[in-house]
Amino acid sequence: MTKKNGKNRITGLFERLKGQKKKGFIAFVTAGDPDIVTSKKIIKELERSGADMIELGIPFSDPMADGPTIQASYERAVKGGVHLTDVLKLVSEVRKESQVPLVLFGYYNPIFNYGLKKFAKDAAAAGADGVLIVDLPPEESDELKSELDKNGVDLIFLLTPTSDEKRMRLVASKASGFIYFVSVTGVTGARASVSADVHKYVKRVRKYTDLPLGVGFGISTPQQAKEVCKSADAAVVGSAIVNVIARNKGPRLIKELGSFVSGIKRGI
Repeated sequence: MTKKNGKNRITGLFERLKGQKKKGFIAFVTAGDPDIVTSKKIIKELERSGADMIELGIPFSDPMADGPTIQASYERAVKGGVHLTDVLKLVSEVRKESQVPLVLFGYYNPIFNYGLKKFAKDAAAAGADGVLIVDLPPEESDELKSELDKNGVDLIFLLTPTSDEKRMRLVASKASGFIYFVSVTGVTGARASVSADVHKYVKRVRKYTDLPLGVGFGISTPQQAKEVCKSADAAVVGSAIVNVIARNKGPRLIKELGSFVSGIKRGI
């Protein structure tokens, strides 16, 4: 289940980090890229190298919110025949060895086709702690949220620099676990710098919620992660990690991934 000692792993993580006066490192990878067996090794290495939480991308054929790097990783996983059922099985396999918080990150279509009630039940049974659906606006999320709530799984929402006060209040009223703040407008992808306005935006969001804030989209270096964590509770790194996976194979993949992730962790 999603709870250990009666507490959701995401909540427990942020409480522990706050008590230690530390910030979190959330790593994103696409489940099944380059294949399911390697994905399990990748998750293990991410945790070993310092990731506090891991977002697992559910492969989808039309990832409209993602840039070329993550789109390509989804394409590789889809061509490899990876489906939502495989991702849930991967989570259950990881849970046999690890208590690292796991968030299922994806698009609504595969989950809707799977069945919301069945998905919430199976996600919880596998050991997922949270769900983030990129293209599910909070106004249309009640049915899924209800099913996830029944099973103790957090529904995590996105806010962006263009979110107005009404949207912030709405997300704050529905979100659990943490809120994912998108640091830039546009799609995912590593960028040369982090917006100078990110601290201002985070400060705005904090007026409406006490939930932890994770900031992502474009963070690719230890310095960028450090800068974001001056105001955020966690930095989310995705495309830069997926790039490392795309460039390497076999034992070299795990070695290079560990080196990169350890560097980000030191920055935070």
